[in-house]
Amino acid sequence: MQFANWLLDQQRNNINFIGTILFTDEAGFTKNGMINLHNKHVWADENPHATIVSHHQHQFQPINIWAGIIGNCLVGPFVLPERLNGQLYLEFLQDAFVDLIEDLPLETPRNMYFMHDGAPPHFSVGVREHLNNVYPNRWIGRGGSIAWPPRSPDLTALDFFLWGYLKNLMYSTPVNTREELLEKITFHCDAIRNKAGLLQQSSIHRARECIRLHEAHVEPTYEVFN
Repeated sequence: MQFANWLLDQQRNNINFIGTILFTDEAGFTKNGMINLHNKHVWADENPHATIVSHHQHQFQPINIWAGIIGNCLVGPFVLPERLNGQLYLEFLQDAFVDLIEDLPLETPRNMYFMHDGAPPHFSVGVREHLNNVYPNRWIGRGGSIAWPPRSPDLTALDFFLWGYLKNLMYSTPVNTREELLEKITFHCDAIRNKAGLLQQSSIHRARECIRLHEAHVEPTYEVFN
């Protein structure tokens, strides 16, 4: 409730505020789907009666994918180590992340808010010190100047749309190798890259729903992605 009110207050003062937040998240992809069952939504105009075939043989190591959405831009995907810790995540923020945002409009990184959830690697002392230096009073997360809800009701487009939609595209045909899985992730992310801005306003809608329901369960919203 506190975060939703803060977000809506900022949006009232600046109609383009939602476009200044870089929402980020990570998801683990396997041969047959994503590790996080919470993110396994199927998005369609009608019930697709989707099924996921599960085989325990011929598996390979999962791929831990990081991605971000800001304004009209999908940032990433980027492959993080499967076993992520605070030091590895800090190295990502200091090196690879800087390269990933180079293609954003020049003013965007200067003014943007950085958001991540409360995963343990995000909460390390080194990571928090780094974000305090680079985004003073402009980062959202556990221990940040703006607290992220510890059990967020899917307030980011990555939670309630991107991962589920990406999975639905990727697993429409079987994945046989880890290399093929990575190629599919890259290919389909490129296909939706410039449509990410359609999802930002949905975060505002979900914040309003959170307040309207007064901390009750927020039902999924089925935005159609064209």
